[in-house]
Amino acid sequence: MLITAILIYAAAMTLANLSIAHWGPWVSPINAFVLIGLDLALRDWLHMRLRLWQMGALIASTGLLTYALNPAAGHIAVASAVAFTAAALVDWSVFARLPGSWLYRANGSNIAGAAVDSLLFPTIAFGALMPGIVLAQFAAKVAGGAIWAYLLKPKKSPEIVGA
Repeated sequence: MLITAILIYAAAMTLANLSIAHWGPWVSPINAFVLIGLDLALRDWLHMRLRLWQMGALIASTGLLTYALNPAAGHIAVASAVAFTAAALVDWSVFARLPGSWLYRANGSNIAGAAVDSLLFPTIAFGALMPGIVLAQFAAKVAGGAIWAYLLKPKKSPEIVGA
């Protein structure tokens, strides 16, 4: 199951990057709801099973994969890797500190991670602050993340793997 989750995470992030590179910022809210919402919730699931450095390597690998599949998407891959790394660190920090159920912690950390990612990604990828895109992405990521977190909710919360 762990390998499947890693492959789904990498595929969703790579597909999101390539679709942004191909269609531009207008597809961001759609990606945010479907693919990034999945990545936010799956990241929490993976955070409980991977070490922090492994999660960082997975994020960096998906950026490299995006670039390898479409070198013209290089700036998107860089923006994605930077934004997802920053968001992952914020997400992990909030998830690890929040009390309560896995679902409560996942949704709380997804809000924090979505805020960081929604601000950084389009600003770096397109070289300008786009408040409409940032807000639409944030709302879509939180909504999509909540749905995916519910669907991915473990029956029993495993212990968090150490850094």
